Amino acid sequence: MLDQIRGLHHVTSLAHDAAVNNRFFTRTLGLRRIKKTVNFDKPDIYHLYYGDETGTPGKVMTYFPDPARKRCRHGSGEGGFTRFSVPRGSIEFWRRRLLDANVTLHPHTDAFGERQINFIGPDGEDLALVEAPIDDRSAWLAGGVAADRAIHGFHSVTLRLADAGAMSELLLFMGYDPVERHGNIVRYALASSNGASIVDIEMVPDAAEAEQGAGSVHHIAFAVDDRDAQDEVRAALADAGFKVTPVFDRDYFSAIYFRAPGGILFEIATSEPGFDRDEDPAELGRNLMLPIQHRHLRAVLEASLQPIED
Repeated sequence: MLDQIRGLHHVTSLAHDAAVNNRFFTRTLGLRRIKKTVNFDKPDIYHLYYGDETGTPGKVMTYFPDPARKRCRHGSGEGGFTRFSVPRGSIEFWRRRLLDANVTLHPHTDAFGERQINFIGPDGEDLALVEAPIDDRSAWLAGGVAADRAIHGFHSVTLRLADAGAMSELLLFMGYDPVERHGNIVRYALASSNGASIVDIEMVPDAAEAEQGAGSVHHIAFAVDDRDAQDEVRAALADAGFKVTPVFDRDYFSAIYFRAPGGILFEIATSEPGFDRDEDPAELGRNLMLPIQHRHLRAVLEASLQPIED
């Protein structure tokens, strides 16, 4: 069993319109845009990162917005709900705020003894806010949401699967323990984590297979401290039969990837060097930052990428 996993690092999803995506996460949810860069493999589309003041692992939501991308079809074999932690007593504030922003809410969906709101993001993605009884992680307070209501980071993610057996074995291998069941959802958690400790398996045996597109989770990243820990995890996963990629330098963290049972893409990401390696902390997310291999394209990209209003 692995003991290097610290919880979630980030969740990356797909979107259609960069400006709409940015407005929703910065203005409606009050998160900080901590990085405006481009997709390493497709530099003609953005890679946008949202989180707290510094982009702390366990708090970072990222998107690949592509105006050519069609809408997804939800189903089995995908990341389901991405849930954020909010302070106790703040759900009614968020319900009013989301309705005022014309966000579609799911019916009443409290579960596991927690008050929560499930809602639909601008591309049809499944999102939720959950009242956490104790969450001492700091929140970004310059996004127009007061400290007693602001998002503190990830609460959990859901893995939507036709069969839970192999994924359950993988989570146990990664250090997660089953802690509770609610209907067709089994909750797993780390005993010690960065605050983003929960992974739920939602069993949907009769659902059609998901089709990826705008509104899909592209991958779910789990945090480790550093490259040494990442190398240990990579070796253990390979020994267990998983096809793990080489290490990729993503500028702000190092990453390895593998397909989890059911087809969901998992990433193991380091908590270093961080998002301030190429920008002053006060300037995070304001300027277009390009990976070194794409810097010669700056003039072309600045002219072609969709403008984003701050």
